[in-house]
Amino acid sequence: MTADASLHVLILGATSGIAQATARLYASEKAVIGLAGRGRSRLEAIAQDLVARGASSVEIFEVDFTAAPPAGTLAAATRALGRLDHILLAYGVLGEQATAECDPAVARTIIDVNFGSAALWSLAAADLLARQGRGSLVVLGSVAGDRGRRSNYVYGSAKAGLAVLVQGISHRFAGRGPRAVIVKPGPTDTPMTAGIKKGSPLWATPDAVAEVVRKAADHGGPIVYAPARWRLIMLIIRNIPTLVFNKMNF
Repeated sequence: MTADASLHVLILGATSGIAQATARLYASEKAVIGLAGRGRSRLEAIAQDLVARGASSVEIFEVDFTAAPPAGTLAAATRALGRLDHILLAYGVLGEQATAECDPAVARTIIDVNFGSAALWSLAAADLLARQGRGSLVVLGSVAGDRGRRSNYVYGSAKAGLAVLVQGISHRFAGRGPRAVIVKPGPTDTPMTAGIKKGSPLWATPDAVAEVVRKAADHGGPIVYAPARWRLIMLIIRNIPTLVFNKMNF
């Protein structure tokens, strides 16, 4: 850490609802923030808001995560920001389960974005943190990855794979300085879930999940549920006998 005591944070997928809510928390801490994602005008609007909320400075990186080289892009971000203390990977697509079941192109997009691309960016971020011997990688997963369900098993399988990868990175880092965390939100009211009927008390707000994400960058285990009640809920769901589970429609 240099004489600059502020946190230097890179957010991959900065236009997502949870990412924006987390960025606002970092801004309140006067962090130096990098916003990576697609849509320059949207990124610029978010950047202006973060500066107004107290961010020391905000840099924009227009990135297509399925095409850009992760290592080179992270190196460029490190040069622009001065260093990277925290890296948050927050992008993903939900997709349509019914369509993915019969359209390989749709299934491939869901898997490529949520696992293939995210895995490569996570590995590149892990390599960067390993070389510098410090820092945190926080990756947004999902409770959907804890047990396959008929309503979203393509998306859930991709998130399950990503969770195992991040757990492995955490194990790689054990006792070495850096840390990696997979944060598993339950259903969250964001633009990505706009087409899903809401109303259940189990739905969380982006701000509530962001609080968990921000804390996870500093401390806690390699698997964090957001909100915390989902750890117990998913423990129960994972242990429902198959005969009973198959009669459930969710």
